[in-house]
Amino acid sequence: MQETRLDIAGIRAARRVIDPIFLDTPLYRCEALEPDLGCTVSVKLETANPVRSFKARGTEVVASLLADAGSRAVVCASAGNLGQALAWSGRRRGLDVTVVASRFATVAKLDRIRALGARLELVDGDHELARERAAAIARYEGVRLVEDSLDIETCEGAATIGLELADSVPSFDAVLVALGGGALATGVGHAVKALAPGVEVICVQPLGAPAMTHSWRQRRVVTTDSTNTIADGVAGRRPIPAVLDDLLLVADDAVLVQEASIVAGMRILLEHAGLVVEPSAALGIAAILEDRDRFAGRHVVTILCGSNVDMDAYHRWVGAAPSRRS
Repeated sequence: MQETRLDIAGIRAARRVIDPIFLDTPLYRCEALEPDLGCTVSVKLETANPVRSFKARGTEVVASLLADAGSRAVVCASAGNLGQALAWSGRRRGLDVTVVASRFATVAKLDRIRALGARLELVDGDHELARERAAAIARYEGVRLVEDSLDIETCEGAATIGLELADSVPSFDAVLVALGGGALATGVGHAVKALAPGVEVICVQPLGAPAMTHSWRQRRVVTTDSTNTIADGVAGRRPIPAVLDDLLLVADDAVLVQEASIVAGMRILLEHAGLVVEPSAALGIAAILEDRDRFAGRHVVTILCGSNVDMDAYHRWVGAAPSRRS
């Protein structure tokens, strides 16, 4: 495999500093999903932890390094999940955590960031404006800026999921990974391609937030002026060049899915697996729904990456209509 910014030794080292509560998450075949999806489906459940997402795998690495170096403060921009994770990891290590987010972010995510003791600053714009504000705070206050996907620690933390997948029995044919900034996709992709190179790595992004997928397809950074998706956790507009370079080396495909398919995926996971997930976590199921022929007869793993969702919105989406088997 060509070299990315990651390496297996670094990923294994990251695993050693992550709180075990975030490691070895459930991975199981979910037969109840299979009549609707037409293939063998296993789910990797990254929601049964204190921050209800995979993000703490990366923030544990960041916070551990900062604490060891004697740092006392850190700032990040977040759509919600990274902020919660950094607040949790930082609180354990005595760090002062500031999170910058859009005031239009999911209320449940913002409330949880506050509850975990972080200072929360809201901006009147989207996640890209929050990134700019977080960078300005870091410069002005002289503190560490955590940039999700760009900072290698966030990718190494996510990549520990790939280690666990590569060690799983039985083996699988493809892994479906939500694609936003790219930490999850590049991290898992690197580990899987290094340790189980025959597995297809397929990234999935909403049609309403396609910047990274367009960038992967055109092999250059493509930005968008806006996003329009309920999957707020992956709704970026400006891909990071270094992350795209890594993604080009580890992803076999990148696909876009419609909003209706994301909602259908959330509904299927609730009805047939008893799982409440946020829209980003349903992207893999949405990809199968939109292309059943591609996955027929194969064993597919999808990473359920988060479950921090506004419940009023969730009920509006998922309660709209029953799922229908086709």
